[in-house]
Amino acid sequence: MIKKIISDSGANVLHLDDASFENIPLTIHVDGTDYQDDASLSVNEFIEALHQNDGKTSTACPSIAQWQKAFEGADEIYAITITSVLSGSYNSAVQAANLYREDHPETKIHVIDSLSAGPEMELIIDKLKELIDAGLNFDEICAKINAYKEKTHLNFALESLDNLAKNGRISPAVAKVAKMLKIRIIGRPDDGKLTPIGKARGAKKTISYLIKDMEEHGFSNRRVIIAHILNEEGADNLKQAILAKHPEAAVEIREARGLCTYYAQKGGLMVGYEA
Repeated sequence: MIKKIISDSGANVLHLDDASFENIPLTIHVDGTDYQDDASLSVNEFIEALHQNDGKTSTACPSIAQWQKAFEGADEIYAITITSVLSGSYNSAVQAANLYREDHPETKIHVIDSLSAGPEMELIIDKLKELIDAGLNFDEICAKINAYKEKTHLNFALESLDNLAKNGRISPAVAKVAKMLKIRIIGRPDDGKLTPIGKARGAKKTISYLIKDMEEHGFSNRRVIIAHILNEEGADNLKQAILAKHPEAAVEIREARGLCTYYAQKGGLMVGYEA
């Protein structure tokens, strides 16, 4: 029996060791060029393209056909998508699952709206692999992963607001002032919408704010994944600060791919954690 995990590229995961896994890329439109968020994408070149672009940008979710193709050959499928508030990926996956079941009624498919992005999705993917490896049946895995999702969270800290300004989400003047004063915007998903919850001036205050919010949401010595956008130093400083207060925590640092880079931008940090 083939049990397969499928994720769109909002999760930053291209490969999963010792597991049947597939990444389905979203497409990012920048200045007339389409960037596929797959293994061929150079994040450095993509960031430079965003920096040089003065116009609006956009993203396109995977098609129903892409999801259906990814379903082929599997007996049980666990599909996870970036928050449905930001993308149509979840709806596309659900429609694909409904159509696929018509021709393959024996195939079991569970589609998960992460209501999040990046490292929180990675935590859920890793847990899915753990449950599959434990030999649980489909219904057990669905119940346990749904319960686990309620215990995971995401925070983010943005150093640059340029892309948000270019897309009309904030005033260009606000973005410019924030950059001059080195103000970081800190946020988390609120019912799937990535929502600012505060701001901090400088890296140290940003780290303190992030850890405080994590603790207020139940974090203590659990698992953490930090995704960074060309900010390994900031990610490591955050890791060391977490371990200083929670020495038994398991903290990993990973690089963000295209879609998370598009939203968090250069210098951004995204923190997925268990509570």
